[in-house]
Formats: sequence, C-alpha cells, structure tokens
Amino acid sequence: MDTNIEIKCFRIMKRSGKTIVGSIDENGYPNIKAMLRPRKNEGIKIFYFSTNTSSLRVKQFRENANSSIYFFDRVFYKGLLLKGKMEVLEDQNIKNEIWKLGDTMYYSKGKTDPDYCILRFTAIAGRLYEKMNSVSFDID
Repeated sequence: MDTNIEIKCFRIMKRSGKTIVGSIDENGYPNIKAMLRPRKNEGIKIFYFSTNTSSLRVKQFRENANSSIYFFDRVFYKGLLLKGKMEVLEDQNIKNEIWKLGDTMYYSKGKTDPDYCILRFTAIAGRLYEKMNSVSFDID
C-alpha cells in the first residue's frame, strides 16, 4: 500500500470521534451503527471493538461476517471506508487485553461477563475521501 495513503488514513482515524460500523441483516440490507473508537488496531488492517454479546450486531456478524467500518473527520470533511470481515471473539485472553477501566458500566460482571465480547474487523480494501477526491486501495 502507498505510504502516503496510509498516513492520510491514520490522520482521519485519529480525528474521528466515533466509528460507523456496518453489518448485513437477514434480508441482505445494510445496517449502520455508531460505535466508540476501536479499542486497539493493527495498522489499518485489524481493529478491535468491545460490545454486548446480546446485541443485534453480534447476531448479524455471526450470520454474515461481511462488514464495513467508516471513520470521518467532520471538520475537514474527510472520510475513510474500510470493508472486510467482522469476527465475534469470546476468548478470555482477548477480552482481558481489550478491557478498559470503567467497562463495568457496560458489563456489570466484569471481564468474565457473558454479555461482553470483542469484535475483530479485518479489512481487505478501502476508499479514502478528501478534497473532493476519492481513491480506492487494497489492503495486504
């Protein structure tokens, strides 16, 4: 991947207060949800989010892993769309790693709460929008 594109992607991700996450419902329609920023990322390829195991999105990702995430810089009107696959992880080691102080607000039983899981998004391609121009790219 072009280093210049990657740098631009990181800038947008840093300025984006929220992440828009897309899933596919049982009828094949896209569903969009705003989520907190990823808890962890590995470059622009892998992203980790925490969520409730009982949520609609988890159900949808288990049935169809096709997904997208979108970051945006509302001040400078820039956006980054990544498309790929979303996995639902319930392994205790990754749950421990992603856990943050204060998460008991969402998961009252702590790190071992059965309603706490991790979403891991793996990007395969992206599209960067800035300055009235878009560029598509593949992610290795």
